[in-house]
Amino acid sequence: MASGDSTAAKVGNKQLKLSQEQVVAGFNQLREQQRAVASKCSELEMELNEHRLVVETLKDVDGDRKCFRMVGGVLVERTVKEVLPALEHNMEQLSKLIESLNAQVVAKGEELTKYREQYNIKIKGEDETSKGTDSGGGKEKSGTQGILVS
Repeated sequence: MASGDSTAAKVGNKQLKLSQEQVVAGFNQLREQQRAVASKCSELEMELNEHRLVVETLKDVDGDRKCFRMVGGVLVERTVKEVLPALEHNMEQLSKLIESLNAQVVAKGEELTKYREQYNIKIKGEDETSKGTDSGGGKEKSGTQGILVS
């Protein structure tokens, strides 16, 4: 009977380890999603800055002067008075999209925090810094085991 009990414990440990792996995989997936949204947001902010630079440059130029604009990979000849309103409209749309993506990054961060608290996930390197800055007012769960993520 004792050998049967030890096998059950091993099976129990294996299930627990698999569960931890699933938790870590879920956490890493959430982190990757947050990084992807933040990366897209950063890319769009760079594009918005390029638009600003072009709009600032074209505001001082005569409206009948011809300029070239890349549309879908095709270089199109237009006048400044045709291009400038389109660029300003694109800037507005980019600003709205960036705000939306920033909100998604914040929401994903909150989701990550809840997930970390729910499964008591500790991140490598974060443990040492939090002990040094904690003034004793933080919530620490003694006796519980967490999952360490690198």
